[in-house]
Amino acid sequence: MEGNNTLIEAVQQRDHQRIAQLLKQHPDVEATDEMGRTALMVAVVHNDIEAVAQLLVSGSDPNHRDITELTPFICAGANGFTAPLKLMAASGADVTSVNRFGGTALLPAAEKGYLHTVEACLAVGVPINHVNHLGWSALLEAVVLGDGGRLYADVVQTLHDAGASAHLQDFDGKSSVYYADAQKQDRVLEILTDTQEDPHHPTILEAKSFAANGEWSAASQTVQAALESDGDNLDLLYYAGYYLSAQGRYIEALEQYSRALEVVPDALEFYFYTAGCYRLMNQVEDALQEFDKGAALSSENSFFLYHKSNYLRELGRHEEAVEVMAELVHRHPERYDFWFHKANSLRSLGRHGDAIAAIGYAIELQPDNPLYTKHKAQSEHLLERQ
Repeated sequence: MEGNNTLIEAVQQRDHQRIAQLLKQHPDVEATDEMGRTALMVAVVHNDIEAVAQLLVSGSDPNHRDITELTPFICAGANGFTAPLKLMAASGADVTSVNRFGGTALLPAAEKGYLHTVEACLAVGVPINHVNHLGWSALLEAVVLGDGGRLYADVVQTLHDAGASAHLQDFDGKSSVYYADAQKQDRVLEILTDTQEDPHHPTILEAKSFAANGEWSAASQTVQAALESDGDNLDLLYYAGYYLSAQGRYIEALEQYSRALEVVPDALEFYFYTAGCYRLMNQVEDALQEFDKGAALSSENSFFLYHKSNYLRELGRHEEAVEVMAELVHRHPERYDFWFHKANSLRSLGRHGDAIAAIGYAIELQPDNPLYTKHKAQSEHLLERQ
């Protein structure tokens, strides 16, 4: 049937009229491309909410796994695509399902600082204290892989308020409280230990109450009004940018974040926010430049390089991701997660011998973790077939 052959192509082209025509022919909506992706997965990757809705109505399965064991639902969480995630949760998505790393949709959302997606995951019932195969919960990911800045503090606050355990220990016996203290994330440590004295400007609390109800414009206007008399306040500038970005007003959000960097040039977290805006605008090279700016000014901190590597993997630019991970493991040879990510990108490039060598370092660090030994065995099998 024609629909089976061209539905994925129509979704890739974002041709919603063509998608509707094809769906009337009752095609196999679970037909896949060479990567095992259904039309729904392709729609999610493009954050095409209209196509996602069309396909779900026609019976597309949000739990279908591609060749990497990723589902459309978890993919939405990992990319911060909140609207598709909500739609799929209402259309039969298994909110407890995990990816090949053992992570639910909540874990990568927390790792990457997708606050709105974290909130949505919690609202639809994704388990809050689930631990992945690296030994980390969503809260641990947000602390270990976050920077302790305003965005990640809000992610941590959201998880903490929802009942995430601050004392749950990873495979090294270390908790979120331990990591927050070790990484000097003072704001996060105060949240986790309930020692905040004056957590927020009254205007921000008012704006957050609007945002909690999805009233982004009202939240934005509230903060903007306060900025008129307190224009150099970094907290206000951050939330001004965040609420503008939530409305898709990325250029205006960039102006707020850039203003913060003018006021305090070493407020490096704002480079992460500018990178995020460019990512949402599909201005790839600009986003990468913002990650580089942050990395250049924080040479001792792995945060910007790690999240640059995440973005490169998202783009399928694994050669560059491997280069970034090589720098990270050089700086932090004790980080088994860095070795694991390097091995994954090497495998994606078909460099299975190098992937085996990389994952070998993770095995040395955590010899009893089956995630790494399984990865090595799979790479050995792929190497034999080359």
